[in-house]
Amino acid sequence: MKKWMFIICSVFLLTACGAGEDTADEKKENLKKVSVVLDWTPNTNHTGLYVAKEQGYFKDQGLDVDIILPGEAGADQLVASGKAEFGVGYQESVTQARVQDVPLVSIAAVIQHNTSGFASPKSKGIEKPKDFEGKSYGGWGSPVEKAVMDSIMKQENAHVEKVNFINMGDTDFFTAVKRDVDFAWIYYGWTGIEAELRGEDLNMMYVKDYSDKLDYYTPVLTTNESMIKSDPVTVKAFLAATSKGYQYAIDNPKEAGNILLEAAPDLDKELVMKSQEWLAPKYKDDAQRWGEQKLEVWENYASWMYDNELLDKKLESKKAFTNEFLPK
Repeated sequence: MKKWMFIICSVFLLTACGAGEDTADEKKENLKKVSVVLDWTPNTNHTGLYVAKEQGYFKDQGLDVDIILPGEAGADQLVASGKAEFGVGYQESVTQARVQDVPLVSIAAVIQHNTSGFASPKSKGIEKPKDFEGKSYGGWGSPVEKAVMDSIMKQENAHVEKVNFINMGDTDFFTAVKRDVDFAWIYYGWTGIEAELRGEDLNMMYVKDYSDKLDYYTPVLTTNESMIKSDPVTVKAFLAATSKGYQYAIDNPKEAGNILLEAAPDLDKELVMKSQEWLAPKYKDDAQRWGEQKLEVWENYASWMYDNELLDKKLESKKAFTNEFLPK
């Protein structure tokens, strides 16, 4: 009798263990696979995404998220074509895409205020927009660069035609300003922080300080109209996890920085940690919740772009972004 009881119990135990394993496998298989394409190599603009993946926030929402580099196609193109569900972009590029009937939609602002601007070593003596005259600017060949520079130089009766524009491509800022150019457009949260660590003093002119219309969202998270219409549940789940990831980075910059470093070990640790500390309060800033976008910000920047002949037609701002999928 005892022998039979042992066999029966063993069968039940094996069955239970097998069922447990099947359930775990099924749970793994039931995760919806999606991808998010970065705009550049991994940096502290992306930390919330890596936190959401490492901490299991995506899995908690039923998602298996692959974070990938853009390659030659670029995030906007991959997202707009449906080859990737989500991407990291910019208000500028989304605006340009929308007026060309490309179905990109911004679903969250990664940082609330524009942290970019024109930077130069202090030794160059470029302290105000008028000082751009007679200097060499290193950029990436976008018409927006010249338009922004022109708009802020005009405030001091200076002329953008007196600036020498050089396309420096992917050349490192610090190499370029020593060898090829006098100033360039940077994000202070990364390149500016790196300058601090190098002990190299910069003159920094944030573009938002010269016009409210230039305080636009950069970067943003994007998806496409088809995704919103066909699978809003996944969009909502993705943002629920991502929001939690960025909130973690806001509350725990050191730990979040370490998570980014684990995912991208080639990054400079000191730069990541200091950048993470600098950016932590800026992700959400004065917004009621992380990721929230304002209609006036989209309207202001679009009107500025249109007035500067950077758009062929006016933007329907309400269709360019949505707060619908952010956690309440």
